[in-house]
This record gives sequence, structure tokens and C-alpha cells, in this order.
Amino acid sequence: MSRVFAKPMPAGSLLLLVLFLAVLGSALAVSLCAHWNRQLLNGLYAELSVRDKAQAEWGRLILEQSTWTAHNRIETLASERLKMRIPDAAEVRLVSP
Repeated sequence: MSRVFAKPMPAGSLLLLVLFLAVLGSALAVSLCAHWNRQLLNGLYAELSVRDKAQAEWGRLILEQSTWTAHNRIETLASERLKMRIPDAAEVRLVSP
């Protein structure tokens, strides 16, 4: 009966294996971080686009509000629709408190 003995591992091969696994893990981590960074950046650009659209809409609404509340428009509506007018001096009465 002959016995087969395994050859002993050369010195430093365990260290080499550990270093190889560390480099492999580091490479995978870099790839994962780069992918995650791209996803976050795409999300940021999408949110910035939403913000820009909201700011543009806000500007349009402010402009529309200033148009609807212009003094000459209100005066025109009051005189045409409500038949309001500025009273004559003889029609004005002062009421004391």
C-alpha cells in the first residue's frame, strides 16, 4: 500500500491568495460604487429638471397674477360689470365717528 501525500504549499501562497481576493473584492466594490454614483447623479439631474420646470411655472403664475390684479383691469371690470363709478363731490358725505 502506498500512501499519497499532498505536497506542502509553498511559503507565501496563502498570502498571495488573500491579496488576490482583496484586489478582486476591491475591484468589485469600485465597480459597484461607480454604478451607484451614476444612478444617484441621474436622479439628481431628474430632480433638477423638475425644479426648473416648477420655477418656470411659478414665474408664469406670478406674471398671470400681476395681469389679473392690475389696477386698470380692476377699474375696467368695476365700471363695466358692476356699473361702479367715482362719485361726484356733491355725492360724498363724511360721517363723523
